[in-house]
Amino acid sequence: ELDDLRLFHRATTPSLSSSHLSSSSSPKIAFLFLTNSDLHFLPLWNRFFRTAKTSRYNIYVHADPTVNITRPTKSVFDERFIPNAKRTFRASATLISATRRLLATAILDDPANAYFAVLSQYCIPLHSFNYIYRSLFTAKTFDLTSNSSDLTQYGVRVKYKSFIEIISKEPRLWKRYVARGRFVMMPEVPFEDFRVGSQFFVLTRKHALLVVKDRTLWRKFKLPCYRASECYPEEHYFPTLLSMQDPDAVTRYTLTRVNWTGTVAGHPHMYKPKEVSAKLIYELRKSNYSSSYLFARKFSPDCLKPLMGIADSVILRD
Repeated sequence: ELDDLRLFHRATTPSLSSSHLSSSSSPKIAFLFLTNSDLHFLPLWNRFFRTAKTSRYNIYVHADPTVNITRPTKSVFDERFIPNAKRTFRASATLISATRRLLATAILDDPANAYFAVLSQYCIPLHSFNYIYRSLFTAKTFDLTSNSSDLTQYGVRVKYKSFIEIISKEPRLWKRYVARGRFVMMPEVPFEDFRVGSQFFVLTRKHALLVVKDRTLWRKFKLPCYRASECYPEEHYFPTLLSMQDPDAVTRYTLTRVNWTGTVAGHPHMYKPKEVSAKLIYELRKSNYSSSYLFARKFSPDCLKPLMGIADSVILRD
């Protein structure tokens, strides 16, 4: 873990710990991809970024180094794979570590990175880049849970929030809490502060720094579980940390749509090619908390062809 600690220390030095509203005239979105396979929807993401100004985004990929993953060339993803990636396993603290490495790398790389969106190889965009950029930075009515103090002035939102799902009441929450032992999480994380949420979120720079700086909660969440079937630390660490540290600066909902109908072994529904249609995209966009979901998962790799068939006419059309 020493490599990570050195990286996190560099990312949180005072000179880089400024607010996410940097002096840059164009704040950026850092797209952080977690993958242990090829980037299945690379052509779709290439088309997504094709209309974006390079001054408005950065891309970072954490790829499991034990897997033979194709490194794309002549693409917006060329040379965007971070060098300090390590092996990852589902339902383990390794996914927390990988996300923290991505956040730290993006913080160090560019002070203009203002929002940090965590995605996987099974994620797709539901809108054009310009729509997503406007939604995060300038749209006055995107966040349906906001109040007048969150509105924009001079084209910039006055009060930024992180879009992260935080759930306090869930049927299996207690079993997940005691997965490492009944009293192991105490006193740092009492059960009443334990939360659950999607591991795919969009954080402000302030919260990205908060995650990278944390040592206290990490010492608890990295401990091994004796109940593997109840151990999903990547779904608990981030919502618990932000709920405890800065509860008023989070929306408590995610911008990545997931279909949990017919869950199998803890996995969400996997969309197949025959399900891909304009109707599906429009349905996935619907949200009770914001004007729209911005991303969606989980799509099987063979969905690429039908997705590309509706990319320009539906997905990326404002």
